[in-house]
Amino acid sequence: MVTRSCLYLGHVVHDRRGAVPNRFRYGVYMWLVDLDDLPRLDRTLPLFGYDRPGATSIRSRDHLGNPGCTIKQNLLAYLRGNGIELAGGRVLLLTNARVLGYVFNPLSVFYCHDEEGTLRCVVAEVHNTFGERHCYLLEPGERGLATAGKDFYVSPFLTVDGHYRLAVPAPGERLSVQMQLVQGGDPVFQASLTGRRLELTPAALRRMLLRHPLMTAQVTALIHLQGMKLRLRGLRRVPRPRHLPQEGVGHPR
Repeated sequence: MVTRSCLYLGHVVHDRRGAVPNRFRYGVYMWLVDLDDLPRLDRTLPLFGYDRPGATSIRSRDHLGNPGCTIKQNLLAYLRGNGIELAGGRVLLLTNARVLGYVFNPLSVFYCHDEEGTLRCVVAEVHNTFGERHCYLLEPGERGLATAGKDFYVSPFLTVDGHYRLAVPAPGERLSVQMQLVQGGDPVFQASLTGRRLELTPAALRRMLLRHPLMTAQVTALIHLQGMKLRLRGLRRVPRPRHLPQEGVGHPR
């Protein structure tokens, strides 16, 4: 079996426009896993656990659906509820894994292929720092371009309106995820995730854990740090509307 699971080493960039602009960039690594490959990775990567403790691990409960089912079972059920059948096609998940038991995933991306290997759709799974989760079902066109209305409260400084412009092409040797939020006809925020592919081996995983020993804690810390900076610069918070969990997505556990 040829595995297509891998790591990506790269950068995240956030760029806020408007009266209080703010831009920052930081290094990251992320996992891209074939959901059918997770049991094999659990057996062959000494530091990794799938639905069990490990120095780094991927847990079903950290993603959409019933935590008692596998990630793929939950993803397929969500798609089925939206009228999409993959008929045995592969699903790749781009995500952060837990490190020493902790994870926060602002964005995880499911690349969903049909039985012929064509990218059928993309599910962008978003978490906010208030313990809520939301999924955007995308059907990208040429070059992976898609749009979606903003339906979920993420930043406390941005209202829940407008729409996203996204570019989510299937990852290869290079990874690129691009997002722009448009409100009132103007882009007010954009973010990008880019990276280069690394083979997923025990040695490569050890290097990433040594190079970024607090990867997932760093994500949370930087979100709060940038939020404090914006508040000190006079940006006001906007009210958070009541969140209604989507069918088949639910609250994080």
